Amino acid sequence: MLQIGIRLHDVNASEPETQQTLEARAKKAREEGFSCVHLALAKCIKGVTFDDAALNEGLAAHVRRVFRQNELDVAVLGCYLNLAHPDEAKLREFQSRYYGNLRAASLAGIGMVGTETGAPNAAYKLDADTHGEAALQTFIRNLAPVVACAEHYGVTMAIEPVWNHIVYNADRALRVLESIGSQNLRIIFDPVNLLGMENADERERVIGDAMDKLCDRIAMVHIKDFRREGGKLVSVAAGTGEMDYTEILRFLKARKPYIQATLENTSNDNAVASRALIQRLYNAL
Repeated sequence: MLQIGIRLHDVNASEPETQQTLEARAKKAREEGFSCVHLALAKCIKGVTFDDAALNEGLAAHVRRVFRQNELDVAVLGCYLNLAHPDEAKLREFQSRYYGNLRAASLAGIGMVGTETGAPNAAYKLDADTHGEAALQTFIRNLAPVVACAEHYGVTMAIEPVWNHIVYNADRALRVLESIGSQNLRIIFDPVNLLGMENADERERVIGDAMDKLCDRIAMVHIKDFRREGGKLVSVAAGTGEMDYTEILRFLKARKPYIQATLENTSNDNAVASRALIQRLYNAL
């Protein structure tokens, strides 16, 4: 049974700030029929810098209590910082933030911390070096101690391949997994994030390749859609773009029973419809 969740900072995003608290968003997500969330603390609790001082036992207890009261699981704690940042001091700061998030996740009963894979520049933008070998080796080297920390706390560290980042396809992801060699290192599978204007027309092959090669290490799924606008792919809510989810959902039903899949790029106007669409397509297979 597919467990459908939502990226929590998409909930009530257009509402007044009083409805954008962690508590209000969690309550709304449950009312809309979701069973789990993707939680980015800095986007759901305003006015707090989530450094090592803030990532403490009290915060973990508060998070655990809020989601328990709303009968929601936190599928993943998002900490999307650039582990290929060229400035050594900034890199050490980011690694420390990952250590803090892994510890907080363990204390809060959250099984996974997720990240994207960065770019070899301070702007975190695709450049001529991002898909190169040197960038990949830098990322692997800087990720390794973070994964060791995940092992220490008994938490999964999951990386998300993204076309514009260092790990942009299944083969690059496999190299990271094999290089680090830890069962605590897993994959967040976001089919749309594997696509760019260069390969969008080959999406069935690209996504199928990722499902085939990464199957055993996929820990959770992100579900969204895309449109082509102004020469770029724009992420939108599931069912409002070009995606056909049939083979993805067939794969999940056959190979990943009970996996948690969180919707992205939804709004209050379309979140429930997107959830219902994915559930209906899944049930029909």
